[in-house]
Amino acid sequence: MTPLTSIELFTGAGGLALGLEKAGWRHLALVEKNPDACATIRLNVTGGNPLAHGWRLHDGDVRSIHYQDIASRVDMIAGGPPCQPFSLGGKHRGQHDPRDMFPEAVRAVRELRPPCFVFENVKGLLRQSFSNYFSYILLQLTYPCLERKTDEDWPEHLARLERLHTGARDVDLSYRVVFRLLNAADYGVPQQRHRVFIVGFRSDLGREWSFPEPTHSLDRLLWDQWISGDYWEEHGLDRSQWRGVPGRLAARVRRLAASYSLIPPPGWRYRTVRDALKGLPEPREQGGSIPNHEFRGGARSYPGHTGSPLDEPAKALKAGDHGVPGGENMIAFPDGRLRYFSVRESARVQTFPDNYLFSGSWTEAMRQIGNAVPVTLAEIVGAGIHRQLSPERP
Repeated sequence: MTPLTSIELFTGAGGLALGLEKAGWRHLALVEKNPDACATIRLNVTGGNPLAHGWRLHDGDVRSIHYQDIASRVDMIAGGPPCQPFSLGGKHRGQHDPRDMFPEAVRAVRELRPPCFVFENVKGLLRQSFSNYFSYILLQLTYPCLERKTDEDWPEHLARLERLHTGARDVDLSYRVVFRLLNAADYGVPQQRHRVFIVGFRSDLGREWSFPEPTHSLDRLLWDQWISGDYWEEHGLDRSQWRGVPGRLAARVRRLAASYSLIPPPGWRYRTVRDALKGLPEPREQGGSIPNHEFRGGARSYPGHTGSPLDEPAKALKAGDHGVPGGENMIAFPDGRLRYFSVRESARVQTFPDNYLFSGSWTEAMRQIGNAVPVTLAEIVGAGIHRQLSPERP
């Protein structure tokens, strides 16, 4: 696979960067300003992590970056603008939040004119209350050279973009932009994590592209657990020790049992927390031999926050401005016990490789992981884009 080049903005701990690296992209620069996330990137670069080999970190505010100082040409701009302005768990200030960095993503596209870009964000970006601003984001990315004037508010800029879009005028630079809400569990990530991906190809390239189809299925997991029993056998467990199908899934299991034709092929089942943690000892038993795998006590549930069942995909890992929220990022064992994920376990749930290390305290490392793109999901999306641009493409 021929490497294509990329510049990544808002890198965080490196989930998107790792996935794109595995998909054949070579990063010319990573831009991040959070000190703990920067420390994590440096830890892996200096430690010789093969996926981080050659990474060049620009640790500062993206607004101060001069892109022509980094590269005269790049194949892709990637990144995850800070999600807090649109997060369902945040204050929902959207375009009024000073952390809204989508204008900087547009500036990077305008100045570097790459053949393509990929940006991701939380599903809260699709909330009805943000619908006009989301349309504004898409149109800015479609016509990045139609800049917002100094004395112009964003609705006025949106109106100009709409007139350009409907007027079918020739423009110097434009992109064909698509977006989709993807669930990481549908692509083999052991976590129910929904992220909005926005992908654009430069119009003059004439590329046809669509998002990859899901590869994994909840129905196959339920079949393997509660009808064939293959899941329990794979893990060396006796199904009779479990209390049975969770009530909220019982009707679905009955429907599957009545029609085998509905079941996807073997190997397509959702991955669970148990799958993700296979081979890892309990944190209290590992004696410090596994990096980032220390036990943290004090786990307890709260109404609506009861942890992730061991034999289902994890609930979405949370970051939180002030640490992990109560009742989140926990394993819920079948016997009723609760325990916080260790940093290494959380990294497994986000499909980070075991040799990728995290800097900072448990709280800081969990924030980095909770803000990250699952590596596997980034790899699958990145590989599809790479195939469209590769010189070896048929």
